[in-house]
Amino acid sequence: MHLALDTLGEAGLDLLFRNARTHNGWQPRAVKTETLRKLWELVRFAPTAVNGMPGRFIFVISDEGKQRLLPCLSPGNVEKVMSAPVTVIVGYDVAFWELLPTLFPHADAGAMFSENAELAELTAFRNSSLQGAWLMLAARSLGLDCGPMSGFDGEHLDRVFFAESTIRSNFLCNLGYGDPGKLYPRLPRLAFADACAFA
Repeated sequence: MHLALDTLGEAGLDLLFRNARTHNGWQPRAVKTETLRKLWELVRFAPTAVNGMPGRFIFVISDEGKQRLLPCLSPGNVEKVMSAPVTVIVGYDVAFWELLPTLFPHADAGAMFSENAELAELTAFRNSSLQGAWLMLAARSLGLDCGPMSGFDGEHLDRVFFAESTIRSNFLCNLGYGDPGKLYPRLPRLAFADACAFA
């Protein structure tokens, strides 16, 4: 049975896309851990290949966690991260396929990944990127602002946060309540004809 879905209204589209910005500065307001748990409850329903859910997320909220993260950052990202209430380390588990008997029980999909490390890595990276994007949309829907970034030493970060595991870092995303006074002017965006085609 197909269920008809209402479309998101203009205010919702503004919240998620048109008025949403990448924030570099933050108000001194904490983000409740309950909000972060609610965030995951939204993200976990988003689609991934074979329902593999390879994304792994560390919500860095403590001073101790920020100090561990600090040496991994590029100089230009230090202030952004240290002033943000939350920095999410978006990672991916290259052994995500070990959970497929639970997450994808109707078929044996694990063998295609367990026997092909390159495919497992690519699938995990690609789908954790999707999950990171879903996380940003979910965060915006809960009233949070986002500041996604690269600009870090991934090998160093993996040693600090993911040592002796099969998890690797993908990107970072600050979360909190953005400071509008620290926004840069919005940059141009490509038009449909510059980025899209029909086939």
